[in-house]
Amino acid sequence: MAKAFQDQGHEVMLYTFSLQYPNFLFPGKTQYSEDPAPTDINIQRTINSVNPINWIAQGNRIKKENYDLVIVKFWLPFMGPAFGTILRRIKSNKKTKVITIIDNIIPHESRIGDRLFTRYFVKAVDGFIAMTQSVLDEISVFDTKKPRLLSPHPIFDNFGAVEERGVALDKLSLPKDKKYIMFFGFVRDYKGLDLLLEAFADSRFRDNGYKLIIAGEYYSNKEKYQDLIKKLDLERDIYQFDKFIADSEVAHYFNACDLLVQPYKTATQSGVTQIAYHFNKPMIVTNVGGLSEMCPDGKVGYVVDPNPKAIADSILRFYNNTDHEEMQKSMKEEKKKYSWEILINNVLTLKSKINF
Repeated sequence: MAKAFQDQGHEVMLYTFSLQYPNFLFPGKTQYSEDPAPTDINIQRTINSVNPINWIAQGNRIKKENYDLVIVKFWLPFMGPAFGTILRRIKSNKKTKVITIIDNIIPHESRIGDRLFTRYFVKAVDGFIAMTQSVLDEISVFDTKKPRLLSPHPIFDNFGAVEERGVALDKLSLPKDKKYIMFFGFVRDYKGLDLLLEAFADSRFRDNGYKLIIAGEYYSNKEKYQDLIKKLDLERDIYQFDKFIADSEVAHYFNACDLLVQPYKTATQSGVTQIAYHFNKPMIVTNVGGLSEMCPDGKVGYVVDPNPKAIADSILRFYNNTDHEEMQKSMKEEKKKYSWEILINNVLTLKSKINF
Protein backbone atom coordinates (compact mmCIF):
# COMPACT_ATOMS: atom_id res chain seq x y z
CA MET A 1 0.00 0.00 0.00
CA ALA A 2 2.87 2.37 0.79
CA LYS A 3 4.31 1.76 -2.66
CA ALA A 4 0.92 2.33 -4.29
CA PHE A 5 0.59 5.70 -2.54
CA GLN A 6 4.12 6.63 -3.59
CA ASP A 7 3.33 5.70 -7.18
CA GLN A 8 0.55 8.32 -7.08
CA GLY A 9 3.01 10.97 -5.90
CA HIS A 10 2.31 10.95 -2.15
CA GLU A 11 5.04 11.13 0.47
CA VAL A 12 4.79 8.13 2.78
CA MET A 13 6.35 7.26 6.14
CA LEU A 14 5.75 3.85 7.68
CA TYR A 15 5.96 3.47 11.46
CA THR A 16 6.28 -0.09 12.74
CA PHE A 17 7.11 -1.89 15.96
CA SER A 18 10.28 -2.00 18.00
CA LEU A 19 8.28 -4.47 20.12
CA GLN A 20 5.00 -5.91 18.87
CA TYR A 21 4.22 -8.57 21.49
CA PRO A 22 5.94 -9.42 24.80
CA ASN A 23 7.57 -12.84 24.43
CA PHE A 24 5.29 -14.44 27.01
CA LEU A 25 2.24 -13.47 24.90
CA PHE A 26 3.71 -14.51 21.55
CA PRO A 27 2.88 -18.11 20.58
CA GLY A 28 5.42 -18.50 17.77
CA LYS A 29 9.19 -18.94 17.59
CA THR A 30 10.15 -15.46 16.41
CA GLN A 31 8.50 -12.12 15.73
CA TYR A 32 11.16 -11.03 13.26
CA SER A 33 11.50 -11.54 9.54
CA GLU A 34 14.87 -12.62 8.19
CA ASP A 35 14.12 -11.07 4.79
CA PRO A 36 15.92 -7.80 3.99
CA ALA A 37 13.97 -4.61 4.60
CA PRO A 38 12.60 -2.90 1.47
CA THR A 39 14.86 -0.13 0.21
CA ASP A 40 12.18 2.00 -1.44
CA ILE A 41 10.02 2.72 1.64
CA ASN A 42 10.93 4.92 4.59
CA ILE A 43 10.32 2.69 7.62
CA GLN A 44 10.80 3.67 11.27
CA ARG A 45 10.83 0.96 13.95
CA THR A 46 9.65 2.98 16.94
CA ILE A 47 6.43 1.68 18.51
CA ASN A 48 6.40 -0.43 21.68
CA SER A 49 2.98 -2.02 22.16
CA VAL A 50 3.23 -2.31 25.97
CA ASN A 51 5.04 0.87 27.05
CA PRO A 52 2.69 3.83 27.74
CA ILE A 53 5.61 6.27 27.87
CA ASN A 54 6.52 5.18 24.35
CA TRP A 55 2.91 5.68 23.19
CA ILE A 56 2.89 9.28 24.36
CA ALA A 57 6.37 10.01 22.98
CA GLN A 58 5.65 8.49 19.56
CA GLY A 59 2.25 10.13 19.37
CA ASN A 60 3.84 13.53 20.07
CA ARG A 61 6.59 12.84 17.55
CA ILE A 62 4.14 11.97 14.76
CA LYS A 63 1.86 14.85 15.76
CA LYS A 64 4.65 17.34 14.99
CA GLU A 65 4.96 16.02 11.43
CA ASN A 66 1.46 17.39 10.67
CA TYR A 67 0.59 14.58 8.28
CA ASP A 68 -2.58 14.96 6.24
CA LEU A 69 -3.53 11.36 6.93
CA VAL A 70 -2.54 8.52 9.27
CA ILE A 71 -3.65 5.00 8.32
CA VAL A 72 -3.69 2.33 11.02
CA LYS A 73 -4.19 -1.39 10.51
CA PHE A 74 -6.28 -2.94 13.28
CA TRP A 75 -6.52 -6.67 13.85
CA LEU A 76 -6.44 -7.35 17.59
CA PRO A 77 -7.90 -5.62 20.69
CA PHE A 78 -4.53 -5.99 22.43
CA MET A 79 -3.29 -3.15 20.23
CA GLY A 80 -6.16 -0.85 21.25
CA PRO A 81 -4.45 0.92 24.18
CA ALA A 82 -1.23 1.61 22.25
CA PHE A 83 -2.88 2.72 19.02
CA GLY A 84 -5.64 4.63 20.81
CA THR A 85 -3.17 6.64 22.87
CA ILE A 86 -0.81 7.35 19.96
CA LEU A 87 -3.71 8.51 17.78
CA ARG A 88 -5.11 10.80 20.45
CA ARG A 89 -1.74 12.56 20.68
CA ILE A 90 -1.49 12.84 16.88
CA LYS A 91 -5.01 14.25 16.48
CA SER A 92 -4.36 17.00 19.01
CA ASN A 93 -2.65 18.90 16.19
CA LYS A 94 -6.17 19.52 14.78
CA LYS A 95 -4.97 18.67 11.27
CA THR A 96 -4.26 14.96 10.83
CA LYS A 97 -7.15 12.69 9.88
CA VAL A 98 -7.07 9.04 10.98
CA ILE A 99 -8.43 6.08 9.02
CA THR A 100 -8.24 2.50 10.18
CA ILE A 101 -8.22 -0.52 7.88
CA ILE A 102 -9.77 -3.33 9.89
CA ASP A 103 -9.00 -7.02 9.53
CA ASN A 104 -11.12 -8.03 12.52
CA ILE A 105 -12.94 -5.82 14.99
CA ILE A 106 -14.42 -8.71 16.99
CA PRO A 107 -11.60 -11.25 17.48
CA HIS A 108 -11.82 -14.95 16.64
CA GLU A 109 -10.57 -15.88 20.11
CA SER A 110 -12.09 -13.68 22.81
CA ARG A 111 -10.26 -12.44 25.90
CA ILE A 112 -11.11 -10.31 28.91
CA GLY A 113 -10.90 -6.63 28.02
CA ASP A 114 -11.44 -7.05 24.27
CA ARG A 115 -14.45 -4.73 24.02
CA LEU A 116 -12.94 -2.10 26.31
CA PHE A 117 -9.67 -1.98 24.34
CA THR A 118 -11.42 -1.92 20.96
CA ARG A 119 -13.80 0.84 22.04
CA TYR A 120 -10.85 2.95 23.24
CA PHE A 121 -9.22 2.54 19.83
CA VAL A 122 -12.40 3.22 17.83
CA LYS A 123 -13.01 6.54 19.58
CA ALA A 124 -9.60 7.76 18.35
CA VAL A 125 -10.23 7.21 14.63
CA ASP A 126 -12.20 9.26 12.10
CA GLY A 127 -13.19 6.64 9.53
CA PHE A 128 -13.21 2.91 8.87
CA ILE A 129 -12.36 0.67 5.95
CA ALA A 130 -13.56 -2.93 6.28
CA MET A 131 -12.41 -5.65 3.92
CA THR A 132 -15.55 -7.79 4.15
CA GLN A 133 -19.22 -7.07 4.65
CA SER A 134 -19.29 -9.04 7.91
CA VAL A 135 -16.61 -6.78 9.43
CA LEU A 136 -18.34 -3.67 8.10
CA ASP A 137 -21.50 -4.78 9.90
CA GLU A 138 -19.59 -5.48 13.14
CA ILE A 139 -18.18 -1.95 13.27
CA SER A 140 -21.67 -0.83 14.30
CA VAL A 141 -21.19 -2.61 17.62
CA PHE A 142 -18.69 0.14 18.49
CA ASP A 143 -19.68 3.10 16.30
CA THR A 144 -22.69 4.02 14.17
CA LYS A 145 -21.85 7.56 13.03
CA LYS A 146 -18.35 7.84 11.59
CA PRO A 147 -17.90 7.31 7.82
CA ARG A 148 -16.96 3.86 6.58
CA LEU A 149 -16.38 1.97 3.34
CA LEU A 150 -16.13 -1.62 2.18
CA SER A 151 -12.95 -2.27 0.20
CA PRO A 152 -11.77 -5.89 -0.25
CA HIS A 153 -8.15 -6.76 0.40
CA PRO A 154 -5.99 -6.27 -2.70
CA ILE A 155 -3.94 -9.05 -4.22
CA PHE A 156 -0.69 -9.83 -2.40
CA ASP A 157 1.70 -9.46 -5.32
CA ASN A 158 4.92 -9.16 -3.30
CA PHE A 159 5.61 -12.85 -2.72
CA GLY A 160 7.43 -13.67 -5.92
CA ALA A 161 6.49 -14.88 -9.37
CA VAL A 162 4.52 -17.78 -10.75
CA GLU A 163 7.02 -20.52 -11.59
CA GLU A 164 6.87 -23.99 -13.10
CA ARG A 165 5.43 -26.54 -10.66
CA GLY A 166 8.36 -28.94 -10.97
CA VAL A 167 10.85 -26.22 -10.04
CA ALA A 168 8.88 -25.39 -6.89
CA LEU A 169 8.60 -29.06 -5.93
CA ASP A 170 12.36 -29.43 -6.28
CA LYS A 171 12.92 -26.46 -3.97
CA LEU A 172 10.70 -28.11 -1.35
CA SER A 173 12.18 -31.59 -1.98
CA LEU A 174 8.77 -33.02 -2.81
CA PRO A 175 8.09 -35.82 -5.34
CA LYS A 176 6.62 -34.71 -8.65
CA ASP A 177 4.15 -37.56 -9.23
CA LYS A 178 1.66 -36.58 -6.49
CA LYS A 179 -1.40 -34.35 -6.15
CA TYR A 180 -0.84 -31.60 -3.56
CA ILE A 181 -3.49 -29.99 -1.37
CA MET A 182 -2.27 -27.18 0.91
CA PHE A 183 -3.17 -25.63 4.24
CA PHE A 184 -1.17 -22.41 4.52
CA GLY A 185 -0.56 -20.00 7.37
CA PHE A 186 -0.33 -19.95 11.16
CA VAL A 187 -2.17 -22.88 12.70
CA ARG A 188 -4.86 -21.54 15.03
CA ASP A 189 -7.80 -23.61 16.27
CA TYR A 190 -10.38 -21.43 14.51
CA LYS A 191 -8.74 -22.15 11.14
CA GLY A 192 -10.04 -25.73 11.19
CA LEU A 193 -6.97 -27.79 10.35
CA ASP A 194 -8.58 -30.64 12.30
CA LEU A 195 -11.53 -30.55 9.87
CA LEU A 196 -9.15 -30.84 6.93
CA LEU A 197 -7.27 -33.72 8.55
CA GLU A 198 -10.52 -35.59 9.15
CA ALA A 199 -11.54 -34.89 5.54
CA PHE A 200 -8.19 -36.13 4.28
CA ALA A 201 -8.69 -39.39 6.18
CA ASP A 202 -11.56 -40.22 3.79
CA SER A 203 -10.86 -43.61 2.22
CA ARG A 204 -11.23 -42.11 -1.26
CA PHE A 205 -7.85 -40.38 -0.82
CA ARG A 206 -5.93 -43.48 0.15
CA ASP A 207 -3.25 -44.78 -2.23
CA ASN A 208 -4.30 -42.43 -5.03
CA GLY A 209 -1.37 -40.05 -4.92
CA TYR A 210 -2.99 -37.33 -2.80
CA LYS A 211 -0.70 -35.50 -0.37
CA LEU A 212 -1.39 -32.72 2.11
CA ILE A 213 1.07 -29.87 2.68
CA ILE A 214 0.76 -28.08 6.03
CA ALA A 215 2.85 -24.93 5.69
CA GLY A 216 2.95 -22.68 8.72
CA GLU A 217 3.92 -22.39 12.35
CA TYR A 218 1.69 -23.83 15.07
CA TYR A 219 0.18 -21.07 17.22
CA SER A 220 -2.14 -23.59 18.89
CA ASN A 221 -1.36 -26.85 20.67
CA LYS A 222 0.71 -28.77 18.14
CA GLU A 223 0.41 -32.06 20.03
CA LYS A 224 -3.35 -32.09 19.50
CA TYR A 225 -2.89 -32.07 15.73
CA GLN A 226 -0.01 -34.55 15.77
CA ASP A 227 -2.11 -36.95 17.83
CA LEU A 228 -4.96 -36.59 15.34
CA ILE A 229 -2.62 -37.28 12.42
CA LYS A 230 -1.45 -40.47 14.12
CA LYS A 231 -4.97 -41.52 15.06
CA LEU A 232 -6.10 -41.11 11.45
CA ASP A 233 -2.96 -42.89 10.14
CA LEU A 234 -1.98 -39.96 7.92
CA GLU A 235 1.76 -39.67 8.66
CA ARG A 236 2.91 -40.95 5.28
CA ASP A 237 0.53 -38.68 3.36
CA ILE A 238 1.37 -35.34 4.99
CA TYR A 239 4.32 -33.01 4.52
CA GLN A 240 4.66 -30.57 7.41
CA PHE A 241 6.67 -27.34 7.27
CA ASP A 242 6.28 -26.21 10.87
CA LYS A 243 7.87 -22.77 10.68
CA PHE A 244 7.21 -19.17 9.84
CA ILE A 245 7.18 -19.05 6.04
CA ALA A 246 9.40 -16.16 4.98
CA ASP A 247 8.15 -13.88 2.22
CA SER A 248 10.95 -15.14 -0.03
CA GLU A 249 9.69 -18.74 0.33
CA VAL A 250 5.94 -18.26 -0.08
CA ALA A 251 6.06 -18.68 -3.85
CA HIS A 252 7.51 -22.19 -3.60
CA TYR A 253 4.52 -23.48 -1.63
CA PHE A 254 1.85 -21.91 -3.81
CA ASN A 255 3.57 -22.88 -7.04
CA ALA A 256 3.94 -26.46 -5.80
CA CYS A 257 0.32 -27.09 -4.78
CA ASP A 258 -2.71 -27.77 -6.94
CA LEU A 259 -5.32 -26.51 -4.51
CA LEU A 260 -5.51 -24.32 -1.40
CA VAL A 261 -7.98 -25.33 1.34
CA GLN A 262 -9.14 -22.87 4.01
CA PRO A 263 -11.34 -24.98 6.33
CA TYR A 264 -12.04 -22.17 8.81
CA LYS A 265 -14.61 -22.60 11.59
CA THR A 266 -14.92 -18.82 12.00
CA ALA A 267 -13.51 -16.03 9.88
CA THR A 268 -13.78 -12.46 8.70
CA GLN A 269 -11.44 -12.50 5.73
CA SER A 270 -8.07 -14.02 4.96
CA GLY A 271 -5.00 -12.61 3.28
CA VAL A 272 -4.13 -16.16 2.22
CA THR A 273 -6.97 -15.98 -0.30
CA GLN A 274 -5.29 -13.01 -1.96
CA ILE A 275 -1.98 -14.85 -2.17
CA ALA A 276 -3.77 -17.72 -3.92
CA TYR A 277 -5.19 -15.25 -6.43
CA HIS A 278 -1.71 -13.95 -7.20
CA PHE A 279 -0.48 -17.46 -7.99
CA ASN A 280 -3.70 -18.44 -9.81
CA LYS A 281 -4.37 -21.29 -7.39
CA PRO A 282 -7.98 -22.46 -7.01
CA MET A 283 -9.24 -22.70 -3.44
CA ILE A 284 -11.80 -24.33 -1.25
CA VAL A 285 -13.17 -22.15 1.55
CA THR A 286 -15.85 -22.68 4.16
CA ASN A 287 -18.98 -20.54 4.20
CA VAL A 288 -18.09 -18.59 7.34
CA GLY A 289 -17.52 -14.86 7.76
CA GLY A 290 -16.41 -13.12 4.59
CA LEU A 291 -14.48 -15.97 2.96
CA SER A 292 -17.19 -16.69 0.40
CA GLU A 293 -17.21 -13.02 -0.67
CA MET A 294 -13.70 -13.50 -2.07
CA CYS A 295 -14.30 -16.93 -3.61
CA PRO A 296 -17.20 -17.06 -6.10
CA ASP A 297 -18.42 -20.65 -5.87
CA GLY A 298 -17.64 -22.69 -8.96
CA LYS A 299 -15.57 -19.93 -10.59
CA VAL A 300 -12.32 -19.75 -8.63
CA GLY A 301 -12.95 -22.67 -6.30
CA TYR A 302 -15.69 -23.99 -4.07
CA VAL A 303 -17.53 -22.76 -0.98
CA VAL A 304 -18.57 -25.55 1.38
CA ASP A 305 -19.93 -26.17 4.86
CA PRO A 306 -17.28 -26.45 7.61
CA ASN A 307 -17.44 -30.22 8.05
CA PRO A 308 -15.05 -33.00 6.95
CA LYS A 309 -17.36 -34.71 4.42
CA ALA A 310 -18.18 -31.49 2.58
CA ILE A 311 -14.49 -30.60 2.43
CA ALA A 312 -13.51 -34.07 1.19
CA ASP A 313 -16.26 -34.06 -1.45
CA SER A 314 -15.15 -30.67 -2.76
CA ILE A 315 -11.49 -31.72 -3.01
CA LEU A 316 -12.46 -34.78 -5.05
CA ARG A 317 -14.82 -32.68 -7.14
CA PHE A 318 -11.92 -30.36 -7.94
CA TYR A 319 -9.66 -33.19 -9.11
CA ASN A 320 -12.28 -35.27 -10.89
CA ASN A 321 -14.88 -32.90 -12.31
CA THR A 322 -13.36 -29.43 -12.65
CA ASP A 323 -12.13 -27.80 -15.83
CA HIS A 324 -8.87 -26.56 -14.34
CA GLU A 325 -7.94 -24.33 -17.26
CA GLU A 326 -11.32 -22.63 -17.20
CA MET A 327 -11.09 -22.08 -13.44
CA GLN A 328 -7.66 -20.49 -13.75
CA LYS A 329 -8.99 -18.18 -16.47
CA SER A 330 -11.78 -17.17 -14.10
CA MET A 331 -9.22 -16.44 -11.38
CA LYS A 332 -7.22 -14.17 -13.64
CA GLU A 333 -10.38 -12.24 -14.48
CA GLU A 334 -11.75 -12.13 -10.93
CA LYS A 335 -8.57 -10.78 -9.38
CA LYS A 336 -8.77 -7.62 -11.48
CA LYS A 337 -11.26 -6.41 -8.85
CA TYR A 338 -8.56 -6.42 -6.19
CA SER A 339 -5.96 -3.84 -7.14
CA TRP A 340 -3.99 -1.66 -4.71
CA GLU A 341 -5.08 1.37 -6.72
CA ILE A 342 -8.71 0.65 -5.86
CA LEU A 343 -7.88 0.46 -2.16
CA ILE A 344 -5.94 3.71 -2.01
CA ASN A 345 -8.62 5.50 -4.05
CA ASN A 346 -11.16 4.28 -1.50
CA VAL A 347 -8.94 5.53 1.33
CA LEU A 348 -8.78 8.97 -0.26
CA THR A 349 -12.54 8.97 -0.89
CA LEU A 350 -13.14 8.18 2.77
CA LYS A 351 -10.70 10.91 3.80
CA SER A 352 -12.74 13.44 1.84
CA LYS A 353 -15.83 12.50 3.88
CA ILE A 354 -14.16 13.24 7.22
CA ASN A 355 -14.96 16.65 8.62
CA PHE A 356 -13.67 18.00 11.90
